[in-house]
Amino acid sequence: MSTAFARALDQLGGAIARGDLPAGHADTVDGFVTRTGASRSVVREVTRVLTALGMLSAGRRVGLRVLGQEHWELLDPHVIRWRLDGPDRAVQVEELRALRRAVEPEAAAAAARAVGRDGAAPAAGAVGRRDEEQVAALAAAQAMAAAAGADDPGGFLAADRALHAAVLALSGNGMFVRLGGVIEEALRSRALHERADLPPDPHDLALHREVARAIIAGEETPARVAMAEIVDRTEPPAGTDQTTRV
Repeated sequence: MSTAFARALDQLGGAIARGDLPAGHADTVDGFVTRTGASRSVVREVTRVLTALGMLSAGRRVGLRVLGQEHWELLDPHVIRWRLDGPDRAVQVEELRALRRAVEPEAAAAAARAVGRDGAAPAAGAVGRRDEEQVAALAAAQAMAAAAGADDPGGFLAADRALHAAVLALSGNGMFVRLGGVIEEALRSRALHERADLPPDPHDLALHREVARAIIAGEETPARVAMAEIVDRTEPPAGTDQTTRV
């Protein structure tokens, strides 16, 4: 993805998500060229992507028209990010939390169940996919702790993403895995907003270690409980600005 394309996509997608380009707004490729400063070829490609995301419609007579949110691909990471960066942030935050509550604890339990069926610990030197995923979960939990100790926010976020992705993969549920991008956006937003100036919470670190441990041990209930607490702890305390947490 070129820098010019990515910038134009964010400009137009963000403008639609913010309501700067409201539902029903009609425009043209030339109009978007003027708005973004990008080339016609870049803007044409951007409009194709936004059309695929349900944010634009294109017609020979009507040109380009902005569509309402009911048409958007709300599970696409681009759309999630644009909503999080706009006035719809509070709603998007709550929707993400509700989705994570429904999916991640069950994914952790399914992962532990699958590991328990196959054998609780990865065999030394094993090359099977599930063994690799178990190793990835353990390595991510360890990397989170190392990044926390080294005051490395970027490394911490990367490890956090890797752990949650490994849990989804270990669940063996293809639909859970497809939600990986959604959960990554939730983790990214929380790191960049709520916890941008805060060190990793020791209890959160312990919970992530417990998720990895319980899954590798094939312990379904502890895995579910620990992951549920991880998600629940993203809930803001009473009186906190709801727009700053995810």
